[in-house]
Amino acid sequence: MTENRDREQVLRSSGVDVLKCMRCGKCSGTCPSYDEMEYHPHQFVYMVEKGEIDKLMASPSIYKCLSCFACVERCPRGVEPAKLVEAVRAMVIRKQGQNHLKPDQIPALLDEDLPQQAIVTALRKYNRGN
Repeated sequence: MTENRDREQVLRSSGVDVLKCMRCGKCSGTCPSYDEMEYHPHQFVYMVEKGEIDKLMASPSIYKCLSCFACVERCPRGVEPAKLVEAVRAMVIRKQGQNHLKPDQIPALLDEDLPQQAIVTALRKYNRGN
């Protein structure tokens, strides 16, 4: 029962229709974090469809996603894998004490070549639920 409830929560909060996915893999082919991810964007969509939210919540892939939305731009069917990743990440963060990274740890990870957008994205990503 929890699987169905979690699946529905991810679908509702992301607004993604996973049934539109035809599993072509174009989203994964364009993902800049592909080599770093345990589950790739097309797998993420399929796993949400099947209700495997617990596996996704435990995966480091949700923190490897750059939220660049390249997968969204590449999808011929308008499926938005990055929104699913963000929804699953938000579920994890909402559980107290589950933050992967604390906002005050981010400055130590910065270097002079890091784009400003990456800093803002990191703060958005890891500042939820605190």
